[in-house]
Amino acid sequence: MKELVGRLSALDPDAGAAVQVIAYFDRLVESRAGLEALVRAAAVLSGVPARLVDADRRVHVRVEADGRRRDTELPPEPGWPSAALTPGGAPALWLERPEAAPSVVDAVILERGAGAVRQVLDRTRGRVPVDDPALVETVLDATAPEQARLHAARRMGLDPAGSYRVLATATGEPLVLAAHPDSTRPESAHPDSTLPVGRLGVGTAVAVPELPSSWAAARTALRLTADGTAHDPGPRVVHADALGDIELLAALVSPGAELPADVRAVESAAADAPWLLATLEAVASTASLRAAAAEISVHHSTLQDRLTHAESLLGWPVRTPTGRFRLQLALTLRRLARA
Repeated sequence: MKELVGRLSALDPDAGAAVQVIAYFDRLVESRAGLEALVRAAAVLSGVPARLVDADRRVHVRVEADGRRRDTELPPEPGWPSAALTPGGAPALWLERPEAAPSVVDAVILERGAGAVRQVLDRTRGRVPVDDPALVETVLDATAPEQARLHAARRMGLDPAGSYRVLATATGEPLVLAAHPDSTRPESAHPDSTLPVGRLGVGTAVAVPELPSSWAAARTALRLTADGTAHDPGPRVVHADALGDIELLAALVSPGAELPADVRAVESAAADAPWLLATLEAVASTASLRAAAAEISVHHSTLQDRLTHAESLLGWPVRTPTGRFRLQLALTLRRLARA
């Protein structure tokens, strides 16, 4: 092989480099290299970042030219050189090279790389309905045997070495998301969909075997969300990562339970003043009264007048540290007790 490469390089440098690429990918296939190793080979050999995006199997891997994995939420540029995994399929393996036309070596990298990736995916993931509700239910069932959950996860196309979050929607539907460490927002494992509208609880990032715990955390976070309206003000999306010991409070309050006294006071006051809930939420969730006034778009003096009236209805001050904490607790309990 070395002699052949040498002869070809003397005649045509591109041809010699192409033969080296073929040999490199052949060695990776023989050693049963994984997806990240194959994408890393494409990046290192081409000298530009490479990425694999397979929506059907929910696979997203990006590697820099120096071999470091660095995933991104940004979609591939249509003009980058790319290759499909199947004839006539959507582009899946990309080289982040700005030129529209790939070189001979780039074309060989994409062709051999895509073929190697396809073998790995067909061997390890197969092609099954990735949105099968039965698979999702098994993966999130803490009472199911771990082997059964791992088998279901593989059939869903989840990476056994990956990190994932579960989202709880207001309709009760769970969504499994890939959690990328370099992004502030988890990237959906359903690349063709957007996050659902409405209340959403975001679970913790966990390994595949721990997905039931992320699902439980997501359901708790969902209980602390609100519609974001005047009648139900508050955050539409709550991350379980941010709850801390508030999660312990959630365990003490059952949905539909009898409302505590302070929550009943909030409900009674809200019936008297339509603006009250949004005003109290702004005071409880912002750092200062001026920030609260800006949040609900009223003058600072108007907010002061509203709070004086609110305090008379509630029966306790909300502008003192203790009173503000009492208000925050009452609003939290109000959401948790919601049936």
